[in-house]
Amino acid sequence: MQCHYCEDDAAVAVEKDHVKVGLCESHLRERMDELSDSEWLEDVRSQVDEALDN
Repeated sequence: MQCHYCEDDAAVAVEKDHVKVGLCESHLRERMDELSDSEWLEDVRSQVDEALDN
């Protein structure tokens, strides 16, 4: 699979509602940096922690 943002091979692919999107390592890092500055990522971490505790 190809990266959504460039022509490199995707390192990660995510699918939701039958739509699959891939990201190369550098674009994945960029998106993760953006998300780390938002409250959204902390909410996801909390949900994952709760799910793992149960």
